[in-house]
Amino acid sequence: MIKREDILNQVRQYYREHHQRPEYRPGDRIDYAGRVYDEAEMVNLVDAALDFRLTADRYAEAFEQKLAGYLGVPFASAVNSGSSANLLAMSALTSPLLGDRRILPGDEVITVAAAFPTTVAPILQVGAKPVFIDVALPGYNADADKLEAAVSGRTKAVFLAHTMGNMFDAGRILDFCRAHGLWLIEDACDALGGEWTGNAGEEWTAETDGARAANAGGRRMLGALGDIGTASFYPAHQITTGEGGAVFTSDPLLHRILRSMRDWGRDCICGPGQDNACGHRFEGQYGSLPEGYDHKYVYSHFGYNFKMTDLQAAIGCAQMEKLPAFARARRENWRYLREALADLDDLLILPEAQEGSDPAWFGFLMTVKDGAARSRDEMVRTLEEQGIQTRHLFAGNITRHPCFDGLREGEDYRICGGLAVTDQVMRSSFWVGVYPGMTAQKLQVMADGIRRAAGR
Repeated sequence: MIKREDILNQVRQYYREHHQRPEYRPGDRIDYAGRVYDEAEMVNLVDAALDFRLTADRYAEAFEQKLAGYLGVPFASAVNSGSSANLLAMSALTSPLLGDRRILPGDEVITVAAAFPTTVAPILQVGAKPVFIDVALPGYNADADKLEAAVSGRTKAVFLAHTMGNMFDAGRILDFCRAHGLWLIEDACDALGGEWTGNAGEEWTAETDGARAANAGGRRMLGALGDIGTASFYPAHQITTGEGGAVFTSDPLLHRILRSMRDWGRDCICGPGQDNACGHRFEGQYGSLPEGYDHKYVYSHFGYNFKMTDLQAAIGCAQMEKLPAFARARRENWRYLREALADLDDLLILPEAQEGSDPAWFGFLMTVKDGAARSRDEMVRTLEEQGIQTRHLFAGNITRHPCFDGLREGEDYRICGGLAVTDQVMRSSFWVGVYPGMTAQKLQVMADGIRRAAGR
């Protein structure tokens, strides 16, 4: 008889023989990101496969509990991608259950154009209007000084990411949202593991302020600051499940809406394969359905199927054990580059952490200054030729992309105060990796390469 533990022991051996990373050799390509894993992820994956549940099951539940516990929030819902997490978060705010605070077609959501498109697309996809404000250097996040001018009678929410893992100005933005009665969707897809350390002792609790929860010790995790937080587990991010993401909240009503919309829009709270958890499956009256209609097939929202599979969640459970170490490595790698490149500040705008934060950096982002001997494009070509992988800051300015060609400024979206810094980022910014797979040797090769590319 084949025993499960025998199979899992063979998986451990297979990992050691076939998956351990080779040591870096001079001349090898240095990627900006990559999967960092060991036998634990492979064992969990095969263990889940042997159950053959396929959809969400015991690992998905455990993964959600680990995420919620790490962030210090009561509710986490795993989904199939970070993009789905953002769409789900935005869609949840359109629920009729939210009354006058519900986002309706034509309502406005403040955001930035220097972003990954999945922060902007959900606003348009639910029929709302994005209102773009500029970003500020060297943080690359929304310029908080521009917020008040962006508010109109139709403003309902703010939807912002922590750019490259660097926290946006959380204190000012949370105060702004509270003063105007606005929802805050906090895209932490590049920021999981980062912390807000300044002003974090202020009392923002689920009882006194909706979805904002205070973490123990006066520190709050990024992803737990807004009414809804989101995360992505794509391989480049702080942890990975291959594809996958999650939404977080401390608000029981928002959690109910998020779960409903994630699971086809259904009204029922039963988990996969579960029946009659409430004990009243055939007793209710819903809409104009016949009395006693099966509650498992009653739909209170127009929803999706965004659930994460148990196979993905099994990997996530192993990755969660590594997240604190991953976050430390990202900080250390970022500091290495920041110190090694400090004397290039006459040529490059070097990144700075938002005051009162401790980011788990996604990458090391630089902007070539006007008048520098070499342009961004020249530097990037030189680095790529040296085998050092680079990336631009995502869309640069999303409003300049072909997806906006059919949209009308003023009707479908607004730009408030111009996007001069956003355009500067689009023309002159690039970044390199700081993920946990980096070594001191790789980091020094990158630092030396950046110096050469800059003409030093």
